[in-house]
Amino acid sequence: MGYGIALDVGTSGYRSHVVDLANNKIISTAITMRHPLPGANIMDHLHFWIENGAEVGHKIIMDTINNLIALHHVDTSKIERLAVCGNPIQVSMFENIEVRDLAYAGKSMLERLNITPPNRRGKVITAGDINLTALNPETQVIIPPAIRHEIGADALAMIIKSGLLDKKETCMVTDYGTNAEMGLYHDGDLYSGSAAAGPAMEGQAITHGMLAAPLAISDVDYGENGGWKNIVLNDDLKPIVGSIIDPVSGKVLSSSTQNAIGITGTGVVSIIALGIESGVIKLPTIATPDHMIHLQGGMVITENDVNEAGKAMGAIRAGHRTLIEEVGIDDEELKTMYMAGASGTYVDPVKSQTVGMIPRVIERTVQIGNTSLMMAYDLVKDDETLDMMQSVADSIASKHIMFAGNEIFENIYVSELAYWTEGMPLDMYNEMIVGNGLRPLPALKRPKYVDRMVVSDIPVIGGGKLKVLDDVGVYLMGSFEGCIGCGTCADRCPEKALSVIDGGKYGYTLKIATEHCLGTACKNCESVCPESVYHFSEMTITEKD
Repeated sequence: MGYGIALDVGTSGYRSHVVDLANNKIISTAITMRHPLPGANIMDHLHFWIENGAEVGHKIIMDTINNLIALHHVDTSKIERLAVCGNPIQVSMFENIEVRDLAYAGKSMLERLNITPPNRRGKVITAGDINLTALNPETQVIIPPAIRHEIGADALAMIIKSGLLDKKETCMVTDYGTNAEMGLYHDGDLYSGSAAAGPAMEGQAITHGMLAAPLAISDVDYGENGGWKNIVLNDDLKPIVGSIIDPVSGKVLSSSTQNAIGITGTGVVSIIALGIESGVIKLPTIATPDHMIHLQGGMVITENDVNEAGKAMGAIRAGHRTLIEEVGIDDEELKTMYMAGASGTYVDPVKSQTVGMIPRVIERTVQIGNTSLMMAYDLVKDDETLDMMQSVADSIASKHIMFAGNEIFENIYVSELAYWTEGMPLDMYNEMIVGNGLRPLPALKRPKYVDRMVVSDIPVIGGGKLKVLDDVGVYLMGSFEGCIGCGTCADRCPEKALSVIDGGKYGYTLKIATEHCLGTACKNCESVCPESVYHFSEMTITEKD
């Protein structure tokens, strides 16, 4: 037998394994540092896809996956199959099928736009069907099923890998990422929702933020002499103890040879939790002389970072509370919280509860890792997994609750914004939501049991070394009549994704690294063009130089 590829198309980036099918052994693991499509979250990706065209968006994705496969350095002629897993938007983009039915709520809008939702049952297609040129055109590509069009394979993976359906209890599961998919299982029914928490949960839109990768600060804890112990991911994505830093002054109290170059979303959660507990953070401000929290390697958390992360954490708590209210259960009925995804893997559950990311009353937390990549691995190595997933998807009675436009969610999230961005006390928070006919937040009850099923986001690193595609190697480029090459667009790009180079049809060419660009949610480059000649939607794709 040859090889298989397991691929998780996450909203924040891609993770992949190459599997030796003869013995089901993972022989290589590679990830991207960011998602290749312009944008900081799933809605940005959708907007880019719709406004710039599916042809452009799909080519960016395929070019990136081609480059990721090349990073594995295996004989691609021996790759027999690839299995993908992810949320319904990302999987649909990978497959290059209709996504607008996921972008617009309501049948009337779909009818008005003449949109027919595609069949999202499990299937096997070929690499040639989706123009995945790194593989033989006849290579099998396994597409997992969705439970419903808006409840995708990633949610199904969480349900199967957590064993949630085998439990005779009320429980909740959440994939802590930019899209924050969540489900509440009660009396045989699954109630799901998705809170667009934003990029802070993946370490993006944070001053020194980054995805879970080597040399990232993933956690902090109390150390001696008032310092904070920095926990850093090593080359195998396992957390190890780094230096002890005074968070107020930045003084190194205990030095480590382990370097740190950024902060993951889980690190941000831990920092804010410790900051609130210790008084270093007095929402919405940081109570230090320079209004920053200091960490290893010169990394800092700013008040703007606290604000951005607070809005994300507030969206997750509002989502959880909305599910509880919609189902009509008491807080005490909820027994177990399953935590999935990179953030669910590395975050300290107790600190997570401090900032509202798990329910305030819970008996047990279970950290289950990157279930989407695990599911893709199962699909690659076992022919029967696809049928099993489809059977589970068909058997689940489900109700998807759209948080956008949901009155309960809106009322709770308004209070969350006031808490995080204005420093509103929790007692006033409760008064506000009670005034809207909702139940107040219960008193905090720490979990009795904290179970960790995996030690890292990717438990097995094939070949013993993680390969990282830092530059996905895909660019948007364009030359515009009237462009004077002034560089204003590049100077004003908040992510430094854009550069101006000499040459091109009209003298100068604009070049955008797609994975760094904030996409249609920003378009700052277009708005600041002094000649008003640059149009983001007219940029075309090119690959790595």
